[in-house]
Amino acid sequence: MKMAASLVTAVVLAPFLLAANEFPRVVEVDVQPLKAQVRRVIEAMNYLGFPLRAEESAELETALAKEGQAAIEGIQNVLDRHALLGVQINPEMRVKVSRGPASAELQEQGWRQYLVKVHNEAGTTSALRAGGPNLGDVFRNERDKRPLGENADLWLDLQWFENQPLAPTLGGLELEYRILQLYSRDSGKREATLLMDVGQGTQDLGFRSEIAVLFNCLPAREVTLRVLDEMGAPTTASFLFRDSANRVVPSQAKRLAPDFAFHPQVYRKDGETVALADGAYQVEFQRGPESIPERREIYVTEDTKELAFKVKRWIDPSEMGWWSGDHHIHAAGCKHYARPTEGVHAGDMQRHIMGEDLKVGANLTWGPCFDYQKQFFTGSVDKVSIYPYLLRYDVEVSGFGSHQSGHLCLLRLREQIYPGGDSKDHWPKLGLNTLKWAKRQGAVTGPAHSGWGLASESFELPPKKVPAFDGIGANEYLVDITHEVPGPDGKPVPAIDFLSMVDTPFPWELGIWYHTLNVGYRVRISGETDFPCIYGERVGLGRSYVKLDGKLDYDAWCEGIRRGRNYVGDGKSHLLDLRVGGQGMGEGDSTLRLEVAGKVQVTAKVAAYLAPDPDPYFATHLNANPPTRKPDTRPFWSLDWARLGESRRVPVELVVNGEAVACQEIEADGKLRDLSFEVQLEKSSWVALRILPSSHTNPVFVEIGGKPIRASLASAEWCLAGVRQCRTQKERFMDEDELADFRAAYDHAEEVYARLVEESH
Repeated sequence: MKMAASLVTAVVLAPFLLAANEFPRVVEVDVQPLKAQVRRVIEAMNYLGFPLRAEESAELETALAKEGQAAIEGIQNVLDRHALLGVQINPEMRVKVSRGPASAELQEQGWRQYLVKVHNEAGTTSALRAGGPNLGDVFRNERDKRPLGENADLWLDLQWFENQPLAPTLGGLELEYRILQLYSRDSGKREATLLMDVGQGTQDLGFRSEIAVLFNCLPAREVTLRVLDEMGAPTTASFLFRDSANRVVPSQAKRLAPDFAFHPQVYRKDGETVALADGAYQVEFQRGPESIPERREIYVTEDTKELAFKVKRWIDPSEMGWWSGDHHIHAAGCKHYARPTEGVHAGDMQRHIMGEDLKVGANLTWGPCFDYQKQFFTGSVDKVSIYPYLLRYDVEVSGFGSHQSGHLCLLRLREQIYPGGDSKDHWPKLGLNTLKWAKRQGAVTGPAHSGWGLASESFELPPKKVPAFDGIGANEYLVDITHEVPGPDGKPVPAIDFLSMVDTPFPWELGIWYHTLNVGYRVRISGETDFPCIYGERVGLGRSYVKLDGKLDYDAWCEGIRRGRNYVGDGKSHLLDLRVGGQGMGEGDSTLRLEVAGKVQVTAKVAAYLAPDPDPYFATHLNANPPTRKPDTRPFWSLDWARLGESRRVPVELVVNGEAVACQEIEADGKLRDLSFEVQLEKSSWVALRILPSSHTNPVFVEIGGKPIRASLASAEWCLAGVRQCRTQKERFMDEDELADFRAAYDHAEEVYARLVEESH
């Protein structure tokens, strides 16, 4: 919060006059809440892109593991190095400001973050306010072309970081750290007088509540980036710059689209620029999971005009007709950019899907900012699309209507709003009623983030225990798949086409799918990220790779998902051209028909890529005794979890009726290999390949002697119990006018599964 210049006195205490011992050093503080506050500060520092160095993080963790005075001293030893100022609030609420050890360095037309150390002897929970005579409305960026102030003294902008996990006010603890964000309009040496207070009457000249700081404001140089794909053509890619202090550059503070404040990386196309001050940087350059990340050191001087980068690929499935896509991304909501612009526009999302080499992006409008974002729906591919990168607006039923039954992804819609209104407030509560409306349009439909509400502590597949069915994932799915509803021509079609995978723990997602496949349902799977809600790191962390015979087309891509002519994963492994007894996955009705039981050959082309050395994060979880990895350990899907020991090998498993019946190991070196299995099938079954938890194919169905798949009595009983459990959780959300529909839908599902139990004996 800025303070009027009139509050600032004319007397300035220069920092070089302050004795070193005036910087607050706290001896007595309750250790448990101090540790908690420090961890929140570290989380915020990481979010803002100015993390501690690796050695400092290790030193801080050592201090946090201690108790008493050793912990208090150790914490201050680390964090004080990053403190620009120290603030002491005495028992009478008088405020004294002193200069901290951190160097006073800013960047021209950019933001920097510093810690402010607060010794709160008064225990106040007021807001710590900052102001000064040099603060002006000077912030400028690509979207804000307001002229800079003419007053040479008004060169600085300032704010506290007060968002989660921090708070707008002090916590009342004797010691805490705050994050101060500073923006410089200018370059060169600039002095600012800063004043701190905690409310009316706390300014005290005698207690030195203000301080003058001489800043060195580094000039920003616009460096042009030359960005080429693997063929030498101009492209768009991801760049992550860190300076010698490990700070993210450009600063994540105050970023506006197309750069997102929750990303350390930025996306730039060939010929665009990035503002860098003089100095050394580490650069990470990549273009999606099918590229090999490049890391290099650069040094920027006044002679640095351009930096050149070229993508290195390890595979390109699109060359073989497999087109990547993420059916669940958002342009608004999930706290990241609901305000001030009510989300981002299509061009911003287009830049991100191109920078991640994601061929299809389904931009789903949902609850937050629905009435703003709905303007972008056209029922066709958005005009910002640049082939072969297609962006289209569709809908996720989330935050309104039937979302309590489980969120729904509605793809390939022709109309985006349920009849009876023009917004999100009049939709059905029963998911099946929404699905009936969507299927009449020819939409491709499926539950979002399937695992929520299906939690289990076990990695067991398929699971024996029936989960709570108390979430917003594939909960009502068990009911909906028992129903057929009218399609565009009035003929019955399945209410559900696919289950979403990759953005929730894989045992929870795959478990319910395996059970329903085992009783004869033919629901397919598709990969999603739920960007930026479940995963905000990048679009396309969960993907579907759909095989198309001709040119890429959004409607055809969705149809490929409906038919199951796709595999899903994190993009770090690929399972192409699955065939079972010559029957291709997703070809025709994806069914191999045999007269009698016997052996069948399973073939596929398989590739995976891991860095030669294990990532310490994954290795730590896997090598702990006992392993600390749980089903909900993030990331939920990643090829790194599949690494065998210290090697570069990963297992490829043949799955029949939910059980791994054979396994072959491959080297995750990026090479495409032909794999072949032979399996004996005694009854009608479904067959798939997987590299858990990185990729999974859709199934090929094998009918023997014309009999349907009834692979497991346990699965039939699990589904029946699941419907009954789900009923107990969802009925309370129904409005009176839908209760009859709800009960009829659930009664029907119970009858179906009871029959399947009998047929599975």
